[in-house]
Amino acid sequence: MKWITRERPKVDRIACPWLIRRFIDPEAVFLFVPFDQVHTLAVTESAIPFDVPGVKFSHDGPYCSFDAFLKEYKLDEPALRRMAVIVRGADTDQHQLAPEVAGWWALSSGLSYTIKDDQELLSVGLILYDALYNWARFLQHETHLQQPNESMLWKLYSSLLEKNNRKKKHTPQWVQELRTILQDHIDTALSLKEVSQSLDLHPSYISREFPAYFNNLSFGDYLRQQRIEKAKELMLEQAYSLTDITYLTGFSDQSHFTRIFKKVTGVNPLQY
Repeated sequence: MKWITRERPKVDRIACPWLIRRFIDPEAVFLFVPFDQVHTLAVTESAIPFDVPGVKFSHDGPYCSFDAFLKEYKLDEPALRRMAVIVRGADTDQHQLAPEVAGWWALSSGLSYTIKDDQELLSVGLILYDALYNWARFLQHETHLQQPNESMLWKLYSSLLEKNNRKKKHTPQWVQELRTILQDHIDTALSLKEVSQSLDLHPSYISREFPAYFNNLSFGDYLRQQRIEKAKELMLEQAYSLTDITYLTGFSDQSHFTRIFKKVTGVNPLQY
């Protein structure tokens, strides 16, 4: 069976193929194509699309595509549930969900940066997810600390960390949902009014509370910053024109993109 998704995978689009190959469809073939071609090629190639908006296996509120596969195929193994938290946290920038999330994001993004061919990236990624699965299944309660004094210091540190985490302000559900919405719609025009309707909250409330959870930035500044960060990622691929990057980052036209890019980075896109 063929499965199709967006090119240049990092987290969810490697995790889902691993899950499919290991538990759903051992003979699965995966196609990685430009974002705007996924739906068309899904039809012509008779492939099942995933991790794109508007399909069955995609993000749903705070949950990612990996969660959608677990739910649909009733995969309820404890190790997979543990993996789902790590995948979800790394894919949606919710590093507070588990201690392993930040490290997994660093490894996944670094791997995507290092390997430019998507099929080669998938092959290496499958090995990494085998390792993560075995850790979650057999090793998650083991530690690297061997000496008694190291173990004692680690327990003390863990106790202090847990106490500090309890004091931290709980992140509201709407903030987690908003992070996912902004990430999934980085390439589309998105207004505060539309977001507030999706979350069933008043726009003025979101506008007032937004900076406290999004790097002290306003809604508009944060969205522009995320789009510029995405643009810088795409520039490193060296496979996209400025017109492509303008489209993929949700700017209305190239001059608008260039103006905002220079405002945020201090240089125009060609100089960058």
